[in-house]
Formats: sequence, structure tokens, C-alpha cells
Amino acid sequence: METEETQAPHKGLKKGLYLIPTAFTAANVGMGFLCVIYSIRGFQTIATDPVNSASYFNYAALAIGLAILFDTLDGRVARMTRTATEIGVQLDSLADVVTFGIGPIALVYAWGIAPVFSERTAMHNLGVFLLFMYLMCGAFRLARFNLQATRPRVLIEGSTKIDKKSFVGLPIPPAAGLMASIIHFAPMPLSTYGAGYPRFYGILVLILLGVLGLLMVSTIRYTSFKTVATGRTNIYIVLLIAALGMFIWFYSEYALLVLGVLYVSHGVLWYLLGILSPRRKQEEPQVAVEES
Repeated sequence: METEETQAPHKGLKKGLYLIPTAFTAANVGMGFLCVIYSIRGFQTIATDPVNSASYFNYAALAIGLAILFDTLDGRVARMTRTATEIGVQLDSLADVVTFGIGPIALVYAWGIAPVFSERTAMHNLGVFLLFMYLMCGAFRLARFNLQATRPRVLIEGSTKIDKKSFVGLPIPPAAGLMASIIHFAPMPLSTYGAGYPRFYGILVLILLGVLGLLMVSTIRYTSFKTVATGRTNIYIVLLIAALGMFIWFYSEYALLVLGVLYVSHGVLWYLLGILSPRRKQEEPQVAVEES
């Protein structure tokens, strides 16, 4: 009887632990929802009150930043509490499509495309097309990640093996984070930047959308940071995170933009260095033999 009484509370606690990662995922979806709402409100007030519109766009960008935090925590909490489930993986991916797919394209469209390019023009249509392609590339990236996570073995000859230390292709949260950090840095609508500048900046935004979409469906590897703070150097990692948190708190406009640019670009730089490295070219045939 004593054994049964002591086991019952633990079973209930174990069941309750499964709700914690789901709560972070729900918060992730909530931030994506708020991003869309604030983007709509910002677009509605551009003509009458651009300053108020900028505040709405800033709130939407910050919502994406908080969503990245929640998205990072739900996976780590699930691994720490050993409460990862198959439905949790699928729910997390659906949440990412909403928050980091639909949310950013609504924000970018309201902030930098619709106010700059008139409807039914070639540039406006190109912007809508690139936004759609960004969303499709992000959805494909998430589908590929789920497939690799559930089937870690090589499915066909030549397909990429799973490496827990890195992601294959740019993950959609950092892609959305980079766009959000740009808008957080300069939340005023692009149409308010004077003659000539709005169109120029709008074209740069379109180029960025195309580049991010291509990076998401590419095979370029990006650091996952899943092994961070798992060794004896935990104290140094904690101190680094604390210092980074303070830097973001006081200089969020600069810190978030720098972090976004560094993460998105580091995979491309490593890829280019790998191509130019003669050592890697010599090791590639050996790796192919070992994998076969």
C-alpha cells in the first residue's frame, strides 16, 4: 500500500510534465498570432500616423523574437524532462509555420512592400510571389526536418545523414528572426524614408526574401547549439548567456540585428571555406567510402 501511495503522485507529476513543452509551443503560436494582428494594425495607420504605425511594427517584430525564445525552450524542456512525443514534434512544426512563416510575411508585406509598391504593378506582384516562396521554402524545410528526425537512417543513396550538432539548411526561426531584427532596428514604414529610398530599400527586402528562401531549402549546414551547456564548461556558457542577455536588454536594436546577421551568414561562410579548403577536398572520397 505504501508503494502504491508513493507512486501515484509521481505518475501524476510525470503526466503534468508533458504539458510544459506544449505550453511553450502554445506561447510560440500566440506570438505569431500577435505578430499578424500588430502588422495589420500598423498597415492601417501608415497614412494617418506613421509613428504609431512604427510602434505596431516594432511590437510585431518583438513578438517574433519572443517566439524564437519559446521555440528554443520547448525543445530543450522536452529533452530535459524526457517528455518529447511524436505529436509534440508535429505540433512544434505546425506552430513554426504559423509563427515564422505567416507572421513574418504579414509583417514584411505591411511594413516594406505594400506601402512602397502599388498594387497590380510588376514589383508588387514580385514581392507577393517572393513572400509566397519564402513560406513554401520554410514549410518544405520543416517537412524535411521532420522526416529526418523520425527516420534518422539514410532513406535513399546520397541523402544527408542526421547530425545533431548542425541543421541541414537554414532553420525558419533564424530566417524570420533576421527580418524581424531589421524591422526592430528600423520600424518606420519604408514609404516614409523620402524620395528614392523607399523603392531602393524595398528591392533590397525582396532580394533578402529570395536569399532566405534559397538558404532554407539548401544543404548548407548551420550550427544547432543543441550540445551547448552540456559539459564542464557550463559555467562559462551561463556567464556568456547572461552577458548576452544584458547586451540585448540595453541595446536590443543593434544586438538582435548583429546576432541575426551572424547566424544566417555563418553557414554560408563555412560552406565557402569548405569548398576552398584543399584538406576537405582530399577527405571527401574517404568519407564516401566509410558511408558506403
